[in-house]
Order: sequence, then C-alpha cells, then structure tokens
Amino acid sequence: MARKKTWREKLLDSKDLPKVVLLKEDAQRHWKGHTMAIPAPAEVNEIMETVPDGRLITIGEIRKAIARKHGADIGCPLTCGIFSWIAAHAAADKAAEGNEKITPYWRTLKAGGELNPKYPGGIENQKKHLESEGHKVIQKGKKYIVENYEKYLF
Repeated sequence: MARKKTWREKLLDSKDLPKVVLLKEDAQRHWKGHTMAIPAPAEVNEIMETVPDGRLITIGEIRKAIARKHGADIGCPLTCGIFSWIAAHAAADKAAEGNEKITPYWRTLKAGGELNPKYPGGIENQKKHLESEGHKVIQKGKKYIVENYEKYLF
C-alpha cells in the first residue's frame, strides 16, 4: 500500500500543471470566456504568500491573477479553491514544526469575504488570526465574513 502524501508533497506535486484549456461551447457561455488557466498548486501558494499583514485576498482574486499570468480568460475555480486548501494545510504543518515563516492562509477568503471552514483549525482559527490583524469578523446566518473585506483587498 502506498504511503499517503503530506500536505507539502501535495503542494509541490504539479501533476503536469499549469496549463490553459479551451472551454467547450456551453462552458464558454457559463464562464463568459474561451480559455481557462488551471494552475499548479505552488502557484496558488505563491499568490497567497504575498498578501501582507492587514490585507486580504479572495479565491476570485487569485483566479484573476492566475488567468492574467497565463493569458487566459478565467482561472479555474475548482483547482484554485482546492489548492488554497492544500496551501493552508501545508502551512499549518510547517507551523506545527516550529517554523514561523509560513503562508498566511487565513488572509485568503472565499467569495463575499467568507471565512473558509476547511482551513486548519476551522472558522475559529481563521477568525483568531484575522482579528489579531485588526479585522472584524461577523456572523451572517451560518457564515462568518470579514466586515468590509473589500476595503482590505490586496
């Protein structure tokens, strides 16, 4: 039986990525574009690493950056989301080993400024980090969002 990959191994496994694909006609109408960039996991992590203290980024902003980098109309929503999750867990593993310089994954939000419950430590951990950087996290229904997150976008 094969050994399970660590989060950091998953982060560094490019699986023949990045690549740009031509979307099928129905997908072109849905996404309002002809080409989609599918990033390597490390590319998403690199973007997340650049977000400074007090600033935020959304998966949507990461998708736009990936699309620009590869000359595509859009960045893949599925892989950008999954790879941000992998980057977050790889950073948490690094922190658990005593490393202080890690990817500040808590600054990466879902659409609408929503916190990501799949990040290490769940909502509570992300909320703690964000509040320590001066952000106000509020609950809206079952979701937690950063109040006025748009003002802090990187």
